[in-house]
Amino acid sequence: MARALVTGGTGLVGSHVIERLVRDGWNVHALVREPSRLITELGASPTVGNVLDADGLARAAAGCDVIVHAAAAITPHGGWESFRRLNVDGTLAAIAAAERSGARLVQVSSVAVYGPEGRYRGDRGRTDEDTALSRLPDRAYYARSKRESEQLVMQAHAEGRVWATAVRPVVVYGRRDRQFVPRVARLLRFGIAPIIGSGTTTFSIVHAANVADGIVRAPFVDRAGGRAYNLANDFDVTVRRFFELAGAGLGKRLRLMSIPASVAQQGLRAVKATLRALTGGRMSVISTASLNWFARDNPFSSERARRELGWSPSVRPEDGIPDAFRWWAANH
Repeated sequence: MARALVTGGTGLVGSHVIERLVRDGWNVHALVREPSRLITELGASPTVGNVLDADGLARAAAGCDVIVHAAAAITPHGGWESFRRLNVDGTLAAIAAAERSGARLVQVSSVAVYGPEGRYRGDRGRTDEDTALSRLPDRAYYARSKRESEQLVMQAHAEGRVWATAVRPVVVYGRRDRQFVPRVARLLRFGIAPIIGSGTTTFSIVHAANVADGIVRAPFVDRAGGRAYNLANDFDVTVRRFFELAGAGLGKRLRLMSIPASVAQQGLRAVKATLRALTGGRMSVISTASLNWFARDNPFSSERARRELGWSPSVRPEDGIPDAFRWWAANH
């Protein structure tokens, strides 16, 4: 029986990877900081440890065929060091564990590596894995940490120390989401959903089970070694349709409030000015990216994953979005 180690197994992507591997018949171990009922309920064996403990991670990986490194700091308190410590140092430990165990390493990266503006500079309006990575703003801590982590993985593969690949999801949603779905659900609690213009732009979202599908396929494709794959558009869903489906999951009939793009831009300038005054500019990058995320089409192409990995997303938005919000309503 094939054996896998998953870091970040209690998180959104990691837990869906565990579900998929267990369903496929794998012997799955999950590195967790403390005993977790979720891990055992998913059918995996929890191994208490810390991704920053390189020796402990290597021991947990002994005998494994694949390591899926999904542990990451997404919204920690603090500045660059808070992101660098877990995302970069944790990746170094995962690389060392893969080197000692001989396991194939799948690094869960992010489309954040393209940067808030660089993601819209792809050829023919689509950003794929050949799109040049532009300079990242100094305060784009998450994006910087994910890019540096991915580069370390690719360097280790190029040096022949490990076999490794990376996947780059967009905003991920699904059951057990602690980031995106809860924020949207709180936004919708008054029964009003803001959309920019007609709301017909396509959202940059992907279901966690579909991300897991790409992750578990990657280590079985030899040519995936040393390559990155966008897992960024399983199915096109417009902003308007997303809110309609979210409302259905929450049992709410939402009133969509259209905001002209020009008004949104003006409002954003006012919000950014206030944020700069309050935070010393730390939030300005996030504000701009957030407006683009609503007002512009999903720019990413996942054709390489479909072509080379055989990525075959099965959870459709009309099923996955209501289910994610129903789960949140029942469990938050």
